[in-house]
Amino acid sequence: MAELSPALKQATPVLAARGEGIHLYDEQGRRYLDFTAGIGVTSTGHCHPRVVEAAQRQVGTLIHGQYTTVMHRPLLELTNRLGEVLPAGLDRLFYVNSGSEAVEAAVRLARQATGRQNIVAMQGGFHGRTMGAGALTSSGTKVRAGIGPMMPGVVFTPFPEPYRQRCSQAEAVRSALAEFDQLLVTVSAPRDTAAIIVEPVLGEGGYLPAPAEFLTGLRERADRHGILLIVDEVQTGVGRTGRFWGHDHAAVRPDILITAKGLASGFPISAIAAPEQLMSQAWPGSQGGTYGGNAVAAAAAIATLDVVRDEKLVDNAAEQGQRLFDGLRGVAAQHPVIGDVRGLGLMLANEFTAEDGTPDAAAAARAHAAAAERGLLLLTCGPHGNVVRMIPPLIVTADQVDEAVGLWGEAVAAAV
Repeated sequence: MAELSPALKQATPVLAARGEGIHLYDEQGRRYLDFTAGIGVTSTGHCHPRVVEAAQRQVGTLIHGQYTTVMHRPLLELTNRLGEVLPAGLDRLFYVNSGSEAVEAAVRLARQATGRQNIVAMQGGFHGRTMGAGALTSSGTKVRAGIGPMMPGVVFTPFPEPYRQRCSQAEAVRSALAEFDQLLVTVSAPRDTAAIIVEPVLGEGGYLPAPAEFLTGLRERADRHGILLIVDEVQTGVGRTGRFWGHDHAAVRPDILITAKGLASGFPISAIAAPEQLMSQAWPGSQGGTYGGNAVAAAAAIATLDVVRDEKLVDNAAEQGQRLFDGLRGVAAQHPVIGDVRGLGLMLANEFTAEDGTPDAAAAARAHAAAAERGLLLLTCGPHGNVVRMIPPLIVTADQVDEAVGLWGEAVAAAV
């Protein structure tokens, strides 16, 4: 009898039978508020009718048209649609299946285009579990442990963390940029540095937004030294932060943008975007894949972009994100164990801290479990596991936000 790998750990006890909008239902018909969105994937909610219809229609005509063998209309249309929302100048796209694959494609392109080998990644960043993406990841040792040696040519630089550093945001930014400058003269010379990779909000690392001044500082240094800036929008893209792209909060243009997760409402598709001049420097045969740009996933992505536009979900993420943030701050004000509430849009976190200032992972775990018992599904993150994050679908309403805040308040009270 075959069973799932014991290494797979389920975050909640739910055996999901169906999903509808913001809700999941188990096999007994119990309803749960899903504030995980499949780790930020079901951007338009579970089984949005327009996404379902587009996928069903595509399944009946063409399921798999391998894109280096034949071309299909959904991929061409998706490329045109993404061109309407991508930063100006990022006019060439390459598609794969997952965030990890897209990260590795971005690194491959950066190294080939610059002739340089080193990639500067952020301390606390998460970019995937494959060998290349894992080498860029430092959100926790569990991604890297037991599989070394990792891909060479990766160096890490500090990410601004005002709460952990107990300083102002401006001070944290100044310190992080100074450390980056020091890295360029001690570890990775600019002539050896192909790219910087950064998330607009650290995901697994604890839901830490990158201050605009930090991203601007990285952009300035990249331009000064001929280094490419890769922005990993796997989790922050497609409206999650209250802007279409997370880096829009800083008005910084990346050289390479990575997108995945919320792009197709649950269907596996990811992409990198870059200017034609840069993308054309990819070596022959370096871009491809059996399932990349799948026709059904592309059709679902087109429908997702339609829904995001027509239902004004980016604006809704900003509005409901502020409502959720205010509600979470209210709960935190009653419970000092929640030391920080932070995030952007509908990508918010609660950091649990003990009286002595150390991370309180036990309290976070109790609150997380108590929320699930009350019908609110959440996830934890952060290197110490002491951060409880909330990432509902972008269709969430004010009433649903208020319901979630109420359940969260009950859960925290029970946990502490």
